[in-house]
Amino acid sequence: MGDGKYEELRSAIVEYNNELAVGAVKAVVEQGLDPLEALEVMTEAIRDIGDRFGKGELYLPDLIGASSAMLSAMPIIDEELKVRGTKREGLGIIVAGTVYGDIHTIGKTMVATLLMAAGFTVYDIGVNITPEIFVDAVRKHEADILCMSALMTMTAPEQRKTIVALKEAGIRKKVKVMVGGSAITQEFADSIGADGYDPIAPGAVDLAKRLMGS
Repeated sequence: MGDGKYEELRSAIVEYNNELAVGAVKAVVEQGLDPLEALEVMTEAIRDIGDRFGKGELYLPDLIGASSAMLSAMPIIDEELKVRGTKREGLGIIVAGTVYGDIHTIGKTMVATLLMAAGFTVYDIGVNITPEIFVDAVRKHEADILCMSALMTMTAPEQRKTIVALKEAGIRKKVKVMVGGSAITQEFADSIGADGYDPIAPGAVDLAKRLMGS
């Protein structure tokens, strides 16, 4: 019975079906099955889609659709892990979001999906995120890395403000900061004190691994 629910979950990811993903995860929890195994099933599906995207066999909408399905199911997985007192294993914990004043999501979502496929635990907190919300999310999730995106030149300074907010909160030394987006350059990343920058989504995965010492 469990295998059938896991297969439904895998199908939900590869078919980009948010409703099926939520239903399958709820069934896993209700039947007392292992949420970590459910997470691994989803991660393997995302990894396969990421690999095929890298080979040019799938396209950006495929990556975004799969990511959306997985993210729709993750709150249920997280809640069940909390109830069981179990922690996810992985390469590290990442909080990702697009800065305040910027509602562009595609690049951020692509990076978050590829990071999940690589084995990171990723909390995508969305778009139009203020420095205060970034700080709260880093604290809440005990993030190893904060990944910020800014597509527009006028919103790029929000990345600097967030780094300042991390310092003021006394947690800057506890978290690595990655920045990206079409408005960002290596020179800008260096000027605001970010720990890393890469202009392309696959490069962000390698960067995250380096920051984690992997």
